[in-house]
Amino acid sequence: MKPQLLKVSTGPAQSFSVRQDVHPINNKWHYHPEVELLYIKRGSGTEFTGDSIRHFRAGDVILIGSNLPHYWRFDEPYYNDSDSKHEANVVVVHFNENFWGAPFLQLPENVGIKNLLTESKRGVLINGATKKLIAELLDQMLAVEGSARIVLLMQALNIIASSPKLSILSSISFKPVPQSIDNDRIDAIHQYSMVNFKKKIQLEEIAAIAHVSPNSFCRYFKSHTGKTYSQFLIEIKVGQACRLLIENKLSIKQLCYESGFNNFASFHKNFKQITGKSPLVYQKEFMTPRHDTSDVKRRQYRMVS
Repeated sequence: MKPQLLKVSTGPAQSFSVRQDVHPINNKWHYHPEVELLYIKRGSGTEFTGDSIRHFRAGDVILIGSNLPHYWRFDEPYYNDSDSKHEANVVVVHFNENFWGAPFLQLPENVGIKNLLTESKRGVLINGATKKLIAELLDQMLAVEGSARIVLLMQALNIIASSPKLSILSSISFKPVPQSIDNDRIDAIHQYSMVNFKKKIQLEEIAAIAHVSPNSFCRYFKSHTGKTYSQFLIEIKVGQACRLLIENKLSIKQLCYESGFNNFASFHKNFKQITGKSPLVYQKEFMTPRHDTSDVKRRQYRMVS
């Protein structure tokens, strides 16, 4: 999908941006030249990073590399201003890779950070004890000014670079679409699909949203995403199923239909193909007290080309 370029602003006395958002953050498929370090203090939803899709929740810490397209779609209650129980809380840092000067990353002491920033171009999910340390540092970063902020950022990146508990999100084959692609058209497809995936979306219907002919739509979508539209919808449905399994409020059969699948056999087959687990195993592992090495495996699933 073609993302839109997002302009990230900093204050006149700041070399990089640190902020706290209490409303859902940018809800469009977008990218920016700045590296993004994000801590979800409160909130849940579906995260798209490159060609990866997964359910995010409170406590997650993610590092998004320069120009990597991504999109945070919070669950619907977080868009309701009158619902105080579902107020988002996100700490986000944006920084240019070379804001501290090009020679900085060439220092032998910084080879770990340099390699981490290279890995971040596919997205990095931080896990276990490491994510708790980074979350604390990001909270501290909000409260300090001057060089103390730079020191905390360096400390956070160094801790992440030294951690064995990381998961790369996007596949190595993912390539951002050239900038000439129509941003609004792809975003309209994305938004419409997220709202209407529970019902059967007709080809003529989604083609009209994209302002292309039904005969052209399938070719258009695959050429811009590397996958079929039907596969994209299945991955969205599995993401919804993962969220419902975590909430543990519905039976497996009920959430099958709430996720947009027409029958249990299809639901089970597609769920296992994408997550590598049956729905019951996924739910059981998530509800079990977690250890550092298993947290990512429980919640991450990758979009299949």
